[in-house]
Formats: sequence, structure tokens, C-alpha cells
Amino acid sequence: MPIKIIDYNSTEYKQVIELRYMLLRQPLGLTFNQEDLDKEKDDIHIAAYEEDELLGCCFLSKVNVDTVKLRQMAVKGNLQGKGIGRQMMQFAENIARDYGNKCITMHARKDAVGFYEKLGYTANGAEFIEVQLPHYEMSKPLL
Repeated sequence: MPIKIIDYNSTEYKQVIELRYMLLRQPLGLTFNQEDLDKEKDDIHIAAYEEDELLGCCFLSKVNVDTVKLRQMAVKGNLQGKGIGRQMMQFAENIARDYGNKCITMHARKDAVGFYEKLGYTANGAEFIEVQLPHYEMSKPLL
């Protein structure tokens, strides 16, 4: 299963936007606007494929000199539990490390906390609501 960095505003990026919309936004009655997408211009966009089919995606946003934030992690529902998310996380961590980062942080949906804990992430602080759902801030040092 190839996992790769994709270019902002490419055909692949547009497929990623559609997947993120279908899995993360549409169920909550949310959409994307151009201003949201413009903010992603300098981010590292990651996508997992099987042949030409997009299976999952995420992206990394710079927080400060040595920290990135994982955002919009999504794997097609019928493929969850098959290791795609784990492989994408390993890829994202390696890329973050290659770019000189020492930490990854995220706002994880409450129902995904167990997944991230298995990968070595720790919840920091109390539960909070973001995009209508309970979340936890989580982080992991990149050794």
C-alpha cells in the first residue's frame, strides 16, 4: 500500500478533500470553504492508496519550530481496523522527524483516543468540544 506526500491543490489533493468531506465533515453538516483550504497551502498532505483508490489521508501543520499538528486523519470506514491508519501514522511520524520536528500533537476525537494511545500518544488535559464532538489534545515525542 503506497503512502505518499501529495501536492496542495493537485488532483490527488482534491480527492483527499472529497474523502475528508465525506468522512469528517458531511456527517456533522459541515463543509469546507476556500479560506479553510487556503490555510493548508504550506502543510504536508499525506495519502494512502491501493492502486488508484484513495484509502486514507491526513496532514501535518507546523505549530512551532519543533512541533507539528496532525489534522484531518481519515480512513474509509469499511477499511478501518486493517492497519491503514497505523501505517499512515508511522509515515507521518517519519516525515515529521525528517523535517526536524521533535513532537506531534493533535486534537483527537474521543472515539479515536484508544487508537492513538496504542501508537504511543498521550492525552493531555480535559475533554473539550470541537466541531460538535468531544476531543482530547494528544501528543507524542518523536525520538
